[in-house]
Amino acid sequence: MGEDKRLSAVVALAQGMAAVHTPRESWRAAAQGACHALDGSFAALSVWERERGRLKVLVNVGERAFGEVEYPEDETYPVHQFPEITEFLHERWAGGGGPNAWVETAEGPAAGRPGYIHQRVAALRRRGRGSCVVAPVVLHGRAWGELYVARPVGEPVFEPADAEFATVLAAVVAAGIAQTERLEEARRLAFTDALTGLANRRCVDMRLDEAIERHRDQGVVVSLVVCDLNGLKRVNDTLGHAVGDRLLERFGSVLSLCGAMLPGALVARLGGDEFCLLAAGPPADDVVEVAEEVCRRAAELELGEGVACGVASTGDPIGAVRSARRLFRLADAAQYQAKAVRAHKPVVAGREGPDDPVVRLADEPAHETGAERRRFRGRH
Repeated sequence: MGEDKRLSAVVALAQGMAAVHTPRESWRAAAQGACHALDGSFAALSVWERERGRLKVLVNVGERAFGEVEYPEDETYPVHQFPEITEFLHERWAGGGGPNAWVETAEGPAAGRPGYIHQRVAALRRRGRGSCVVAPVVLHGRAWGELYVARPVGEPVFEPADAEFATVLAAVVAAGIAQTERLEEARRLAFTDALTGLANRRCVDMRLDEAIERHRDQGVVVSLVVCDLNGLKRVNDTLGHAVGDRLLERFGSVLSLCGAMLPGALVARLGGDEFCLLAAGPPADDVVEVAEEVCRRAAELELGEGVACGVASTGDPIGAVRSARRLFRLADAAQYQAKAVRAHKPVVAGREGPDDPVVRLADEPAHETGAERRRFRGRH
C-alpha cells in the first residue's frame, strides 16, 4: 500500500471512531478500520483484564471462523499462554519509547522446543489463517490491550513494514478509545446524581419519554414509583447534613437493590428527598410488590422515618396515558396521598374504583390543586 493510501486509511480510521458514540461502536470501528488499512480479512480488538490476567476479545470483524462471533461474551485468553506479549503487558517498555507491533505466521517458530507451537500460531492454523499482525494498544501510558489483523492462507503474509504501520494504527485506535471514554464519562456525569450514584432527573425525563412512546406504539406497560423520604429534615436539623446525606445514600442503595427485581428498571434520585423507580414491561402487580418491599426496607433503616411511596402504572385503570407528565402527576399524587395518611405501604393510583381519589387529584386543574402543589417537577 502506498503512502497516500496509508495516510487515507489512517484518516478513515480516525474519522470512523470519531463518528460513533458508544464503546461497542468504537471497538467495531477500530477493528474495521485497521482491517481495511492493512488489507486484512479479519480483525479483532481485545482488552487486557489486569485483575484476571487475561485478554478479553471485545469485537471480531471480517471473515470470522467457526465459533467466532462479532461481540463475544466469553472469548478470553490467559496471558501466560502468550509469552510473546508478556513483556508488553508488564510494561517493560515504559522507561522509554513504546511497544511495537509484530508479525506471526502459520509457519511460526518452534521456540527452541521440539514440537512446540505457541498459542498464536496454533490459532492461525486452526482458523485457516496464514499470518497476522499484532499491535499493542497503549492508553494513558499503560498497556490497554491489542489490535489483531489477519490474512487467510494463500494471501501474502504481513511484512515488517506492515507491523510498523500497525503500530501507527494502534496509536490512532488508542486516541479514539480515549475520546470515547471521555464522552462516556461526560454522559455519565450528565445523567447521574452525584451523591447517590443513581440516575438523575434528566435521565428519568429521557427514559420516561421513550417508555411512554413504546406504550403508545406497542402497548408496553409503563410504571412509575415515586418515593419521598420521611424525616430527612429532622435528621439534617438534629444530626447534621453529613448524616442526612448518609440517609439519602442508604435509601438509594435500598431502592437500587429492590429495583434490581424488575428487569431493566431505572432507579433515580429526582432531587432533595425524592426518588423514583421507572419500569417498562413488568406487570403493574410486580411493580407494586417491589414498592412494598421498598417501604418495608426503608422502615428498617436506622435513620429517618420510612418513606412515602406512590405508584402509577399504565397497567392499572388510570385512563389514557399519552404523556410522561400525566404518569408523573399520577405517581406524585399517589405519593402525596401516602404521605398525608402516613401510609406504611405504597398508594397505587387507580385501585380505588371509578372515583379513585388519586386519579381525581392528579387530573384536577393546577389552580385547583395549589398551582402544581407537588411541583410535578421538570419540563413535562
